[in-house]
Amino acid sequence: MMLTHLDNCQIGDLEDRKRIALINSLSGFKSLNLIGTVNKHGQNNVAIFNSVVHIGANPPLMGFISRPDSVEKHTIENIRETAYYTINHVNKEIFENAHQTSARYKRDESEFEATGLTTDYKFFFPAPFVRESNIQIGLELKEIISVKTNNTLLVIGEIKHLLFPSEVWGESGVLDIEKAGSIAGSSLDGYHTTQLMKRMKYAKA
Repeated sequence: MMLTHLDNCQIGDLEDRKRIALINSLSGFKSLNLIGTVNKHGQNNVAIFNSVVHIGANPPLMGFISRPDSVEKHTIENIRETAYYTINHVNKEIFENAHQTSARYKRDESEFEATGLTTDYKFFFPAPFVRESNIQIGLELKEIISVKTNNTLLVIGEIKHLLFPSEVWGESGVLDIEKAGSIAGSSLDGYHTTQLMKRMKYAKA
């Protein structure tokens, strides 16, 4: 396989959209999640993110990266207002709807309604879950860390509610996310089903 070499200057000289697509694809396959929020006036919002990460298990923490505040960002604005949000796995039945949430809708437009996704309020939790998602997580905001290098934000939340199909929870504690229908993403527009090759034992020296 022939290799292409780009140095820092050549990367910087790429057309903006091409450079963004290239750099976004370098980290490989990523989880795809819909983050559901609502503001203090009851206006709901849902948006797709490919930057959700595990932060810790005790307490159970998850994080995601929010892009700079230079443009209107309803998700981070709502989280700052209410301190609650949901993370919902994208599956193959809803990936096209999920992709459409990345469009720039107006503040008074509901992405749920615009994209055909369904709000699901339960457990007296303030933020909406996505009913069509098979793995749903309700979180409370714990910390927002500013990344000074590029003005992004690392948003960290603690899991308060967790829902998933009973049959996908294995004896070891691992969720079989393939069985749950969760899919992966690449760059900004690639959607992939996955196949487990092997689950390895805990490595010891």
